[in-house]
Amino acid sequence: MGDPTGFLKLRRRASKERTIDERVQDYHEFVLPLAEGEARDEAARCMDCGVPFCHGSCPLGNLIPEWNDLVYRGDVDRAMLRLLETNNFPEVTGRICPAPCEGSCVLAMDGEAVRIKAIEKTIADETFERSLQPRIASVRTGKRVAVVGSGPAGLAAAQQLARAGHDVTLFERDDRIGGLLRYGIPDFKLDKGLLDRRIGQMAAEGVRFVTNADVGGAVSIHDLRAEHDALVLSCGAQLPRDLPVPGRELQGIHFAMEFLTLQNRRVAGDPIEGGLVATGKHVVVIGGGDTGSDCVGTSHRQQATNVLQLEILPRPPDARARENPWPAWPLVLRTSSSHQEGGSRDWSVLTRRFVGNAEGQVVALEAVRAEIMPDRSVREVPGTEFSVPCDLALLAMGFTGPVRTIPSALGLTLDARGNVATNAEGATNVAGVFSCGDMSRGQSLVVWAIADGRRVARGVDRYFSAAPVSVRAQATG
Repeated sequence: MGDPTGFLKLRRRASKERTIDERVQDYHEFVLPLAEGEARDEAARCMDCGVPFCHGSCPLGNLIPEWNDLVYRGDVDRAMLRLLETNNFPEVTGRICPAPCEGSCVLAMDGEAVRIKAIEKTIADETFERSLQPRIASVRTGKRVAVVGSGPAGLAAAQQLARAGHDVTLFERDDRIGGLLRYGIPDFKLDKGLLDRRIGQMAAEGVRFVTNADVGGAVSIHDLRAEHDALVLSCGAQLPRDLPVPGRELQGIHFAMEFLTLQNRRVAGDPIEGGLVATGKHVVVIGGGDTGSDCVGTSHRQQATNVLQLEILPRPPDARARENPWPAWPLVLRTSSSHQEGGSRDWSVLTRRFVGNAEGQVVALEAVRAEIMPDRSVREVPGTEFSVPCDLALLAMGFTGPVRTIPSALGLTLDARGNVATNAEGATNVAGVFSCGDMSRGQSLVVWAIADGRRVARGVDRYFSAAPVSVRAQATG
């Protein structure tokens, strides 16, 4: 397996990126490809552990030690085949997954984990065109499946079901396929050309795509159910968490996805005049996660006057805390590429209210230092009030669950968090109706979404094997 002493001889190297001065002028990807031989050297550091914790921590169950060994041996094509055994879209996960596998790498105990994500991206990029050869089912089952929502979960489910020989139609509310991959992830992190080419492969495999299809609105969910043998709902967790404080009604306060979606549309060439932009503004991003970071990077590229990101939780430590031992995900301070580009961050901050001018435009944000109590309640710290200028506030505090329209129309059971309740195979309480991704799991990682889509595809396939009467017959009889 690779070089048995590679981890002793080679140190982890940081990824090379385009300079900040250059990359903030455009929306192209900023991470540079690994230099020749660099992926092989990095793969040589893999220890081939008796218990591969990296494999176990990956929601997709990626065969990481196996493709590390193949990269070390120079067989990148076979490494891609190993990747595709568990992951439909490694060109995506190699870019935007936070890499929980690296947190549980044995070498991570001293902070020098194998750069698994960089190796995965290298494998995908070097073999991408060759891996797009369609895998067309040799036998058609005649079963019709409607997949609603084209995010990573819906795409994975649709591809797996088509490859199993079923007739799959994927319905998307927006004008383009991809869900949050298309409109929620900035182009400087994920080039949409990669997404388009993968969608082209899926079309060649038999997946039919229908855009501008507002299922539950103009498109009847009951008609879809009557016309198909199974439904897969992968509509995401679309309800953003709001901030109900005084002044919330002022102009200039927007949800993060509205901001990111508009910019992605501009990059795609849509004719958007004016609209929501950060140019020349004092931007405050409320929420410390990846979506907030994406707002920071986008604001830099739109030439904001300054950018401040606020988080209600305390500042994470720089290194693992004693109560956060390996191989658990390291809860440490993370500095994204967007943070490197400028702006500032502040933690333990509770927003009290927004202040507006006579025209109803937000001009400032008033806040106070906060303390998280043992019962998870929030306590204001007396005497710590402060105010910051704010022309544009972007709310990036996560999502509270799926839009209820479709679940209500179908009579689906929801769990305690408001997500669609499913069994281990993704089946809901309504026969022939399945759900996957954020819609049933809640807001999560792209790898969880893809894994969920694959899991539900298996569930639908088994449902067809066991069901003597089609859902179409039940729905119309």
